[in-house]
Amino acid sequence: MAIQTVTVARIYLREGEHLLATLIKLLHDEEKVSGVTVLRGIGGFGPDGQVHIASLIDLSLDLPLIVEFYDTTERVETILLHLETHMGLSHVVTWQAQGRLPNR
Repeated sequence: MAIQTVTVARIYLREGEHLLATLIKLLHDEEKVSGVTVLRGIGGFGPDGQVHIASLIDLSLDLPLIVEFYDTTERVETILLHLETHMGLSHVVTWQAQGRLPNR
């Protein structure tokens, strides 16, 4: 595997949106992304300003989620356009990085 320029995509969700299973299925089954990592936040807030924090007193089921994957720039752009069109995802950031992609 050679080092090449890739684009990393990070998608921000909330557990309460109930989009994670659909997103993972789409990335795995339809887009054939090599790998995805999901991170669960212990706190955060979005554009609505509502704070979501994990605590022992109030076990929130609406915590932040981050879904991250990387691929060639062209594939990431195509995938994100598909996700935006089909799922309405709008809280997405991308950046360039160096990575090793498997031969396809």
